[in-house]
Amino acid sequence: MLVAAPKLDQLFGLVGNSGCGVLLTDETGVVLDQRCSDGDSAIFQDWGLWTGADWSEAAEGTNGIGTCLTEKRQVIVHRDDHFFARNIGMSCMDAPIFGTDGNVVAALDVSSARADQTEAFNRLIGATVAQTARQIEADFFRASFPDARIVIADSGETDSSVLLAIDADDIVIGATRGARKCFGLEANGALKPRPATDLFGREDGPSGFEKAERAAVMRALARADGNVSRAARALGIGRATLYRRMKRLGIGD
Repeated sequence: MLVAAPKLDQLFGLVGNSGCGVLLTDETGVVLDQRCSDGDSAIFQDWGLWTGADWSEAAEGTNGIGTCLTEKRQVIVHRDDHFFARNIGMSCMDAPIFGTDGNVVAALDVSSARADQTEAFNRLIGATVAQTARQIEADFFRASFPDARIVIADSGETDSSVLLAIDADDIVIGATRGARKCFGLEANGALKPRPATDLFGREDGPSGFEKAERAAVMRALARADGNVSRAARALGIGRATLYRRMKRLGIGD
C-alpha cells in the first residue's frame, strides 16, 4: 500500500474529473484503499465501491475486480456484463498486480457509475489502469530487493513488467512474473539460484574465476581513474603484482 499510494493519486488525477473512482484491493478482492471526488463519494459508498467491501467473484459474481483476480489478467466489465442486476449501472476497468513470487497480490480498479460511459472510453481508461498496475508492480519489486542490481528486460509484450534482481555474485535472486515467463523460470514461488549470464546466453569466458578477477581489476582501475598505484592499494596488492595480473588478464594501457 505504501508503494501503491502515489500511483493511486496519480491515476485518480487523470480519471477523477470524469466521475471515476480508483480502488486497490488485496488478492481476495477486499478493497484496501480508494480515491474518489467528494461529489461522488455518496454514490460510490452506495455502490459498495469503498474500503472494506468484498468484490470477489464469490461475493459479487462477474465483476471487474473479482474476475480480474480469478483470471489473473486485465479485464473490462461494462454495465450489463456484471452478474448481479444491482451492479449493471457501473463500468469497471481492472488489472492484476503480481508479487515477487509470481502470484497475484492485488488488483487495481477504476470504476464509473456514469450512464454515458462508452466502451471506447473504457478501453482508454483500461490501458491506463494496466500501465499503472505495471508501474506499481515494478516499484514493489524494486522495494523488495533494495540491495540487488535490477535488470530490466524487453520481452516484446506489454502486459507485465520484466525485471530481474541480481545479487553481488551475479546470481538471480528475484524475477517478476513477466521475467519468469520470458526466461522460462519457475512460474511462482522461490527461484532456483542461477547465474545471470546463463539467462542472457553469455559465456563466462576462459574461466569463471578469471572473469571475476578481471572484473574486479577493471572496477578498481575505473574507480582510480586509471591510476594503477591507487587501484593496487584498493585491491590490497602491490603495484608490480597488479601489473602482472593485468598482463595475464589481457588488460592493456
